[in-house]
Amino acid sequence: MTFALKSYPTTDLSDANPGKARQVLLPFCDFGGKRMFAGRIRTAVTLEDTKLIQEELFTSQGNGGVIVLDGGGSLCTAMLGDRMAERLIANGWAGIVINGAVRDSRQLAQLDLGIKALGTTPVKSGKTGIGALDLPVAFGNALFEPGNCIYCDEDGVLIADEPLNL
Repeated sequence: MTFALKSYPTTDLSDANPGKARQVLLPFCDFGGKRMFAGRIRTAVTLEDTKLIQEELFTSQGNGGVIVLDGGGSLCTAMLGDRMAERLIANGWAGIVINGAVRDSRQLAQLDLGIKALGTTPVKSGKTGIGALDLPVAFGNALFEPGNCIYCDEDGVLIADEPLNL
């Protein structure tokens, strides 16, 4: 099964699909080398811990999908670094959207992966295994459900129940 979607500018998608997309209202920054990306969503929720997502999600085949990781908005520890990002690329993920922080930002900028996050921190995450996968998560005034479509670029993030076209 493929989770890949065609990427379009979010401004054009918003104009062409009134009422069909939900805007994510958070001040995300772009950290990856790929600035425009889209895909079907896989979700994860955890707080300052990445053991579960590293073992279960980052090692699975992405098939062009996008991980939406709810880290509770914490900037205390990083939910993604360069080595984990390289694993996402190797496993065919299009990108990741993190309600939290990343580290190794200079290296992330060189990778062909879409990465949106709230900020950076030098501190690595815990490894206790807390969290859950493939549940609906909400942040930024938007609900993210596994299988929804996500479209990201420099202008923002849009979520839709079905694929959007121009």
